[in-house]
Formats: sequence, structure tokens, C-alpha cells
Amino acid sequence: MIPTLTTGRLILRPLRAEDWPAYRDFLASERARYMGGPFALKLAWGMFCSDHALWDFHGCGALMIDERDNGACIGQVGINAGPLFPEWELGWLLYSGAEGKGYAFEAARALRDWACEERRLNTLVSYVDPQNERSRRLAERLGGTLDEQAPRLDAIDLVYRYFKI
Repeated sequence: MIPTLTTGRLILRPLRAEDWPAYRDFLASERARYMGGPFALKLAWGMFCSDHALWDFHGCGALMIDERDNGACIGQVGINAGPLFPEWELGWLLYSGAEGKGYAFEAARALRDWACEERRLNTLVSYVDPQNERSRRLAERLGGTLDEQAPRLDAIDLVYRYFKI
């Protein structure tokens, strides 16, 4: 049920137990500040488990991002749903050293397109901290437009909306 997607440079695959240490370290670091972090161990573990469980509960969830040429795991892309998300949300994170290479765009575009084609979702949103300039630019590059009327859990978030292409 959980897909594996490939792009020119990436493999988007289901989470594995061995992904936990790098994910935990990311969420415990200052790099998680635009996601509401840094996060304590218990909360990070709950997020990791939720990323996987969403596939069973909602038919969408997170996929880890591996580089095709060397197999290195460089981050995660996901479609979130459930009580913490007012709408289907496309999100991403990259580990240190992976930014600025177009990986997040490539992964997010692949999962967005999968969600539209396979899950038949007509719209997705990305909740972006207004100070996260990189994610703002990425959401715009993905074709997202600001939706001032969209519901949000955090009042400061910008909401970028994507429509089925």
C-alpha cells in the first residue's frame, strides 16, 4: 500500500526503523525551528510513528528521500492528514547538506503528482512559517498560491495551495 516513487535522482520510499536516528537528530536540532521544534525525544518519536501510520489511516503519509546514485537518505517528504491538519498537507524536510540542490522540489513534485493521480486529491496545501524563505520559494516553485482564507492550526502560517494539474 505504501508506494515507492522514483525520479531522475531520487527514490522516495517507506520509512524504516534505521531512519529513526537521523530523523530524531533533525527534529532535536535548531533546523526544526520552522516546524515548531526543536522537539523532545517523545514528541519526535510520536511524529515518526505518525508519519508511517498515516498510510494505514488515510492512504497517504511520509516517504524518506534517498539519493539514487549512493542510497544516502537526505530527508523526508509527506502528505499529512488527520486531526492535526485541516487539509491534506504537502510537507518536506531535508537533512543538513542536502539543501540547494533541488532535491526538495523534485521529491515534493513527485509526491504531489502521485497524490493527484493515484489518490485523486484535487487540492493540497503547504503550511509554511513566514520566516522560512526557502520553503516559501519552494512552495511557489511547485505552483502553490497563497490562500489567505484557508484554515490553519497556527495563525502565523502562510498557506500555499496546489490544485490538481
